[in-house]
Amino acid sequence: MELEMESMASAIGVSIPVLRFLLCFVATIPVSSVWRFVPGALTKHLYAAISGAVLSYLSFGLSSNFHFLIPMALGYASMILCRKYAGIFTFFAGFGYLIGCHVYYMSGDAWKEGGIDATGALMVLVLKVISCAINYSDGILKEEDLREAQKKYRLIRCPSIVEYIGYCLCCGSHFAGPVFEAKDYLEYTERKGVWAPSKDKPAPSPFGPTLRALVQAAVCMGLYLYLVPQFPLSRFSEPMYYEWGFWHKLFYQYMSGFTARWKYYFIWSISEASIIISGFGFTGWSNSSAPKPQWDRAKNVDVLGVELATSAVQLPLVWNIQVSTWLRYYVYDRLVQKGKKPGFLQLLGTQTVSAVWHGLYPGYIIFFVQSALMIAGSRVLYRWQQAVSPKNMLVRKMLTLTNFAYTLLVLNYSCIGFQVLSMKETLASYRSVYFVGTIIPIILILLGNIIKPAKPVRTKTQKAQ
Repeated sequence: MELEMESMASAIGVSIPVLRFLLCFVATIPVSSVWRFVPGALTKHLYAAISGAVLSYLSFGLSSNFHFLIPMALGYASMILCRKYAGIFTFFAGFGYLIGCHVYYMSGDAWKEGGIDATGALMVLVLKVISCAINYSDGILKEEDLREAQKKYRLIRCPSIVEYIGYCLCCGSHFAGPVFEAKDYLEYTERKGVWAPSKDKPAPSPFGPTLRALVQAAVCMGLYLYLVPQFPLSRFSEPMYYEWGFWHKLFYQYMSGFTARWKYYFIWSISEASIIISGFGFTGWSNSSAPKPQWDRAKNVDVLGVELATSAVQLPLVWNIQVSTWLRYYVYDRLVQKGKKPGFLQLLGTQTVSAVWHGLYPGYIIFFVQSALMIAGSRVLYRWQQAVSPKNMLVRKMLTLTNFAYTLLVLNYSCIGFQVLSMKETLASYRSVYFVGTIIPIILILLGNIIKPAKPVRTKTQKAQ
């Protein structure tokens, strides 16, 4: 068996631990398909918990389940013992334990070298544990003090221990996400909400959307395997790169980021297929004249939306969608004081939390600070664009094109830090193109404070919207 694993691993160019993880990761699809037919809520919870624990053991070994158990236990204990402060306690305890694991394992270096450990799965699990505790804390607040998302996802009662473990480990969904809410999970297992039986609309078949996600995964992996030998990450530490001209270096930065993204597209497409085939990915019916089933709960990326984004502001809506949504609900919105508008500090705080969640490498911190600058600069361009009269379509289109080019440049410049991780390599790659992706956003932000166009006149219909 070990020889077979070794030959398979060498055939596709990965290590044995990575191959073992990939096999278990793909196995979440048949495992989740069985979950769909398990009868009874309690049985569904047990199946979700046991299958998730087994897949984790096969992927990472016995120690992984102990790592998962600690934040799960801390979160559940806080909900039982101090409901009012459960969310705050779990947030800091969960992130504290995750940071400790990041420091101990230094997973980024291992992942760059083809290694694998349970830290990536722990990252997803911690977000689920925190959101569950926060929503349980929200359950005792007055409804008039809650935002719409809080009203939608708050928990009035504490989940049982079986429900809680099933939610956390759910058929290996913690491997790479998507992050989802405890209330949605409970409604799915109890066949409530959008999953409630209906004579008018029988449960839709998940097989078509699952097949679409699998085809997308195959295309993404094929492109990644084709591109990665041509644009290796190691090139940024080679003398050859620094001998190139400015435009050649910018092109390589773009292609390096473009290549790396296809790996994530593949991973998230497999996750999407797994959640869809279980039936849990269903989010309801469209409002069209002929209602169609929608499967957005598992959607973690919009490939064309990322590659053709006309504004950096759009990126959190199309990239790592469920984690971006989590950050908005549980960090960004809660940093904004009631009655006040969010600003750059709330954006920077959210991006800092995202950076720490990924790990303590300087490259992560630099990337997410760069992301805050990139989004703030893009907002300036968008405000200028909106201030131009619709009659001047040429000017509006030129500003749209400028925002697209700006997003393309700064995104791929910034993501070098996310890939190489080290401070030295990140700054060296930025310096090689004269810090263009840092200077341009700062200039735009400064100009945005000087050139403040009047707000466009809005019709009554637009105001209502």
